[in-house]
Amino acid sequence: MAMNLSDIENAFLYVSDEPLYQCSAFLDRDSGKIFYSSELYDSDELPEDVYDSDKYVKIPHKNELELGENLVFEFISEHLPGEMERMHTIFRKKGAYARFKELLYAKGFLEKWYTFEDMRQKEALREWCRENGIEITG
Repeated sequence: MAMNLSDIENAFLYVSDEPLYQCSAFLDRDSGKIFYSSELYDSDELPEDVYDSDKYVKIPHKNELELGENLVFEFISEHLPGEMERMHTIFRKKGAYARFKELLYAKGFLEKWYTFEDMRQKEALREWCRENGIEITG
């Protein structure tokens, strides 16, 4: 069964919107249905064999695909190398992403960041799908 990349991406964003392990999504390889589970919100009723069967694959969190802090430093290195030391300081404290985005906004790079982040997420998800034998469209 071929899956639409946007469905995979929506599940990925759901999982990645919270800290690692707070939210989960599982793709049923046979039907293409995605089941959502959360410790914070309402959840779908998960199939009994969701953890024991190769029929299901867990949608990754952005950190599992190295799309969290690593992506920030890759972007800064490419677009604002003079801010690298400042970024290292910012990311040692809570609220780093908000301060990172404030800096990008002030320097006129916020839209470039969103485009870069979206492109890299799509690339990583396409690769993840290939590695997991999931055929995608779109």
